[in-house]
Amino acid sequence: MEKFVRLISMAPLLLLLCIPSALAGHDYGQALSKSILFFEAQRSGYLPHNQRVTWRANSGLQDGKASGVDLVGGYYDAGDNVKFGLPMAFTVTMMSWSIIEYGKQMAASGELSYAMDAVKWGSDYFIKAHPEPNVLYGEVGDGNTDHYCWQRPEDMTTDRHAYKIDPSNPGSDLAGETAAAMAAASIVFRRSNPAYASELLRHAHQLFDLADKYRGKYDSSITVVQKYYRSISGYNDELLWAAAWLYHATNNQYYLSYLGNNGDSMGGTGWSMTEFGWDVKYAGVQTLVSKFLMQGKAGRYAPVFERFQQKAENFMCSCIGKSTRNVQKTPGGLIFRQRWNNMQFVTSASFLTTVYSDYLSSSGKHLKCASGYVPQSELLNFAKSQVDYILGDNPRATSYMVGYGNNYPRQVHHRGSSIVSYKVNPSFVSCRGGYATWFSRKGSDPNLLAGAVVGGPDAYDNFADERDNYEQTEPATYNNAPLLGILARLSGGHGGYNQLLPEVVPAPKPVTQPTPAPKPKVTPAAPGSSSVAIAIDQKMTNSWNAERKTYYRYSVIVTNKSEKTIKDFKLSITKLYGPLWGLNKNGDSYCFPSWITSLSAGKSLEFVYIHSSTPAEVSVSSYSLV
Repeated sequence: MEKFVRLISMAPLLLLLCIPSALAGHDYGQALSKSILFFEAQRSGYLPHNQRVTWRANSGLQDGKASGVDLVGGYYDAGDNVKFGLPMAFTVTMMSWSIIEYGKQMAASGELSYAMDAVKWGSDYFIKAHPEPNVLYGEVGDGNTDHYCWQRPEDMTTDRHAYKIDPSNPGSDLAGETAAAMAAASIVFRRSNPAYASELLRHAHQLFDLADKYRGKYDSSITVVQKYYRSISGYNDELLWAAAWLYHATNNQYYLSYLGNNGDSMGGTGWSMTEFGWDVKYAGVQTLVSKFLMQGKAGRYAPVFERFQQKAENFMCSCIGKSTRNVQKTPGGLIFRQRWNNMQFVTSASFLTTVYSDYLSSSGKHLKCASGYVPQSELLNFAKSQVDYILGDNPRATSYMVGYGNNYPRQVHHRGSSIVSYKVNPSFVSCRGGYATWFSRKGSDPNLLAGAVVGGPDAYDNFADERDNYEQTEPATYNNAPLLGILARLSGGHGGYNQLLPEVVPAPKPVTQPTPAPKPKVTPAAPGSSSVAIAIDQKMTNSWNAERKTYYRYSVIVTNKSEKTIKDFKLSITKLYGPLWGLNKNGDSYCFPSWITSLSAGKSLEFVYIHSSTPAEVSVSSYSLV
C-alpha cells in the first residue's frame, strides 16, 4: 500500500530576482530541469546509481535475450512499456540538437550533464540494437499485448519479443532516423568523449548505408507497429535527414552531394510543410540545410539549398500566421494539428522557429513571408508564446507540464506514475488487476511524473484531467525532447553568440553545490498529545544563487500519526522571509488549503517555501480530532 497520499504536489517558483527581467513570466530554468528529469522516469533497464526519479526501479532486464542479443536499456516512449525505435531515435536526435545549439545555456544553469546523460541513455541502447552492420532492432514488446495490461514496467508480464530490420526486411525510415540520432549524438560527445563519438559515427555511417541501399518502409517489415507508429510520410525524409546530420557531424562531401543531388527528387525542396515530428522530417531537414547555406557550406549546391530554404521559410511563416497556408491554432493561440497528443507538434515546431530565429540573427537576415519581410524576433516570440501556453498562460490557466506550477494534470495516462511505486509496495500488480485497481482510480497519481508534457487540450482549449483520456493526458518523450533547447534558450538568453559558427558543446562540469543550508530541525508539533498526533518533517530540497544571495527551497510534510481524522488545523510559522505555497493564511496562522478540509489517519500533506535563510520554525497551534 501507499505510504501517504500527496495531497499537494508543489513545484517551486523561483523568486523573480532569479529570472531575467525580459523573460520574467515563467521560470524557464526550472521547467528545463523538470523536462530533463522526465527522461529518467522513462528509462528501461538497470537504473544507474545517480538515478533521481527514485520511485522507478530496474525493468526489462531480459529484453533481447530470446533473440540472442542484449537489448536492455533505452526508453519507454510514453505511458506504456514498449520500446519503439522510431520515436526513440527522433527523441535522441532532438535532444542532441537542443544541446548542440544551446549547450552553453544548459551548462550555465547546471543542466548540461543531465541532458547529456539523457542522450547517452538512448545512444547506448542504439549501439546494442545495431549488433551488425545490416541489422537494427526497432522494437521490443508490442503495443497490442502491452495495451491490454496496466502494469508497472517493473512487473511486466507482456510479450517482449524483439523485432528487427535487415536487407530482407528493410526499414529505411527507422535506420535513417537512428543514423541521424547517432550522428547528432556524436557531435554532443565530440569534446568530452571523442572515442565514444567515433563509435557513434561508425554506427551512423553503417545505418545510413543500410537505409539507402535496402529501401523500404519499416512498418512493412515490423508490422506490429502499424497501429502505433506507422510511417505515413515514407522514408525519403529520413534519408535526407540522416544525410544532413552526417554532413553536420563529419563535413564529408559525400553527404553534401547526397543532399544536393537528391533534394529535389526526394521532396526536400518540394514539400511545403506545416508540421514537424517523429514521422514527418521535411521541415527539420529544410531548417538544417538552411543553416548549412547560411554558413557558406553549400558549395556548388547553393541553388538547391536555396530551394530547401524557401520551404523552411514557408514553414516559419505558417507558424506565425504570415503564409498563404498557416497552421491552425486554438482560440488561446496554441498550434493545433490533431486531438491525440497535439503537444508533440507544438514543441517540435517551436524548436524550429527558435533555432531559425537565431540563424537569421547570426546572419543578419530577415524572414521573407508572403506579406513581406519579418523581423527574426517574431519567430522567437512565437516560440515563447507556445512555451508560455504549455506552462500555464492559457484560457484554463493549466500547466501541461506535470509538476510545474500549481495547476497541472494529476491523473496522467502513465502506468508507472499511476501505480504505487515498486519501492513502496513490491506486491505484484497483475495485467488486468492494474486496470481494476489503479487505472480506474480517480485520485491523483501516487508518483509525480515531474516534467512530463502531456498531450494537451483540444482545438478549443478544452482539457479533461482523466486517466482514461489518453489523447490528452498521456505524455511522450518526443514531446519533451525539442523543449529542452527552447527552454535553455529562453532561460539563458542569447548572450551575443553566433549560431552559425561551428558548434563546440562545452564539456560537462560537476555541478558546484552552494553553501549548504543549516540542517533543518524536526519541530515538535505542540505540547501534550499533539506531538503524538502530528509529525512535522521539513528538509531543504533545492538551492541556487542569485544576486549574491543563496536561496533555499524547503519542503515540509505534515503527517497525521493518530487513528482519527484531523480537522480545524492551524500552524504557526515564524522566521519565514519568503513566499510559501500549499497552505492558506488566516490571520497569524496557516490552515488547510481551500481544497482540503481534513487530514485522514495516516495521510500527509506537503507545503513548500523559499527564502535565503535557515529553516523557518513550524509548529501546530491547534487542531481537533474527529
